[in-house]
Amino acid sequence: MFEVQSYTGTKSQSYEQLLKQLDSLLEGEDSVTANLANASALLNQFLDNVNWVGFYTMNHGELVLGPFQGLPACVKIPNGKGVCGTATKERATQLVPDVHQFPGHIACDAQSQSEIVVPIIVNDKIFGVLDIDAPIKERFDETDHHYLEQFVETLKKHL
Repeated sequence: MFEVQSYTGTKSQSYEQLLKQLDSLLEGEDSVTANLANASALLNQFLDNVNWVGFYTMNHGELVLGPFQGLPACVKIPNGKGVCGTATKERATQLVPDVHQFPGHIACDAQSQSEIVVPIIVNDKIFGVLDIDAPIKERFDETDHHYLEQFVETLKKHL
């Protein structure tokens, strides 16, 4: 059974604990949908000051909404469009301090002010993205960048 975890220590120490929890939570489960759903729920519980945490998966050359926590979202995002599509096109994490300054930003939730998107690449192919929005500017920093990429690497072992 899972209980709400209280994270103490430095931001890095808390992320290290989160990575262990993710690995343990997904251990032995082979359902991709279940693993993405639990990963989004775990992150939503862990992160403060966020309003959307979830996944888009690649389907026929575009990103399609997957398991998430938050308000209803855009269902399809073309490759190369918005923050998510840019992450897949460039195959690189996008850390956006102010979404209103990002050319072509797709506003699914008007409250979102900053965003981080980590591409999920499996066997050299884009599987999808981890997308996290926040209702405040400059919510995400390089520590988040580093550990959210590690979160995706841990998740990939269970996809």
